[in-house]
Amino acid sequence: MAGLYFEQFSVGQAFVHEIRRTVTDMDNILFSSLTYNPAAVHIDHEYAKGTEFGKPLMNSIFTLGLIIGLSVQDTTLGTTVGNLGMEDTRFPKPVFAGDTLRAETKVVAVRESKSRPTQGIVTFEHRGFNQHNEEVMYCRRNGLMMRRPA
Repeated sequence: MAGLYFEQFSVGQAFVHEIRRTVTDMDNILFSSLTYNPAAVHIDHEYAKGTEFGKPLMNSIFTLGLIIGLSVQDTTLGTTVGNLGMEDTRFPKPVFAGDTLRAETKVVAVRESKSRPTQGIVTFEHRGFNQHNEEVMYCRRNGLMMRRPA
């Protein structure tokens, strides 16, 4: 199992995730279509030419999901029960088709669950960077994690 159990996380623990992903125009169109988001800034090249970006902007929720997804193999694969919430999510730089994204994760809090003795809560700080090492995404995520089996 690649993921870590609750007891294996500690505050300050940092991960630089190896997997990177170049995002494509098709990712943007497919994700926007699957989530029923018809915003022209994501799917209409002619419209986007008239925006400050001059080209379609990647759907920010796709970027959020991708950055968290890039972290899963090193942190929560097979050991997470579910997400409890995300906070302080921001997108300081735009992402465009052709950008290559990478992720870093830091553990900022660890606490036992009061209602689930076989689980604990880990707060992750996820950061996404493009090929220019510019931060493009940040969020804090609370994950409900399994404890190591007895």
